[in-house]
Amino acid sequence: MGGSAINIISKLLKRIFNRTVVCVIGIAIQVTYLIMFFWTLGTAFTYSYYLFSILGVVLAIYIVNMDVNPSYKIAWIIPILAVPIFGSMFFLFFGNSHSGDRLRKRMNRFNEESKLLLPQNAEIMEQLGAKNRTAEKQANYLYTYGGYPIYTNTSITYFPLGEDKFRRLLEELEKAERFIFLEYFIIQEGEMWDAILEILTRKAREGVDIRVIYDDFGCLFTLPYKYNEELEKKGIKCRVFNKFKPIWSAKMNNRDHRKILVIDGHTAFNGGINLADEYINAYPKHGHWKDTAVMLKGEAVWSFTMMFLTMWNYLNNSKPDNYSIYMPRAEDIAPYKGGGFVIPYTDSPLDDEPVGENVYLNIINEAKRYVYITTPYLIIDNEMSRALILAAKSGIDVRIITPHIADKWFVHTVTRAYYKQLVKFGVKIYEYTPGFIHAKNFVSDDKAAVVGTINLDFRSLYLHFECATLMYGTESVADVKEDFLKTQSVSEEITYEACLKVGIFKRIIRSLLRLFAPMM
Repeated sequence: MGGSAINIISKLLKRIFNRTVVCVIGIAIQVTYLIMFFWTLGTAFTYSYYLFSILGVVLAIYIVNMDVNPSYKIAWIIPILAVPIFGSMFFLFFGNSHSGDRLRKRMNRFNEESKLLLPQNAEIMEQLGAKNRTAEKQANYLYTYGGYPIYTNTSITYFPLGEDKFRRLLEELEKAERFIFLEYFIIQEGEMWDAILEILTRKAREGVDIRVIYDDFGCLFTLPYKYNEELEKKGIKCRVFNKFKPIWSAKMNNRDHRKILVIDGHTAFNGGINLADEYINAYPKHGHWKDTAVMLKGEAVWSFTMMFLTMWNYLNNSKPDNYSIYMPRAEDIAPYKGGGFVIPYTDSPLDDEPVGENVYLNIINEAKRYVYITTPYLIIDNEMSRALILAAKSGIDVRIITPHIADKWFVHTVTRAYYKQLVKFGVKIYEYTPGFIHAKNFVSDDKAAVVGTINLDFRSLYLHFECATLMYGTESVADVKEDFLKTQSVSEEITYEACLKVGIFKRIIRSLLRLFAPMM
């Protein structure tokens, strides 16, 4: 009995004093102390309040002169001037959209090396221009400012649900012979990850090079502390992005939100699906979980391989001597001919170029008939809002599907705060009534589609590492559209009349939370 009691107490203490609890408590103490400190200074002494007011004005002037999106500036200036004490404090800790110059220089160094290995085939660009001038402009922008070229000879398989991707993923993992690269925001022990891990462990014993990158904040509540060391013991190389520490820092802003899996350089998976059981509806976390992904086979996979290796090099602060060993073998990609045009691309918060947002804006602005969008969060800046409204005013059929069941009530509340303005001017908004929709899809005019990790919110567009697959003229474009219409059929349309009926209390809460949109 004595030994049993000791074991129970030991397990209890481990639960109470695990890393997550310690980190949360540590940050909570710091935040509480700072709030009390600033509040005391701002209220106990009249001159201190005026000093904070002056600080707010100074920060507002600084923000106005920042080289960032004007709407992002406004979103910070409002809380700073409205609530000088808290607004100034939050900006000083969370307002930086990137990490320090040292980390930025290191990442840029590896990015520049990556670009040398991703040349643009001029002939393919000419072919695209001859078929679609608008698409050529988008591709030229992505290569010039993102560093990622356009490809042909790539097949795309679209998965409308996480369960569909999961089944195919297991099949493709079993075929791996040389290497498997995984980079995910969330990994959680359970049915999905356990099945994947069993294959990875077995493949590692067979000599396959297995590498895993996961975001520490994304896995804070889903993986044990030092889980990377457990993977290393199984022969799986593992790196952790931006390790979460009990110190309140602006570095916490930058997360690796990408979802990439590459097999032998010829097969890649991308989309919104993390490696956790809710993504395959193994249990109903927020009703039915609707998410999407794509599988690429062929030449375009090389870009995803380089995305992963660039992040791996950044975390290692070193690079491989020979990149050619990760290139696909000619016989592996030979079967994939034609198939339209494909551009895998990434977005980094360290280069001051909002690639993800600009790709979306280009699609909206160049649409001729329709733009259909699915997004879990609709927390948009003025530029995105104006683009959506202008398209609708111009007769473009603009439709957006968001969740009906929220995963974060405060974020969902802010999402709904944008409905009234958009619906008033003709944007059609639907909520996915069966549950939570996590997909990040754009499809337009039966010609272009995007499937990836990029949400329509400030964090995705400005603070996170993201990635996506842009498709022109591929068969999968029709699949994305068909899935949107099928999803819309089980969604509830938000009418302008319904927006007007929202109670005054909810309107006030939405307006207040919208002040802090940059932090959501």
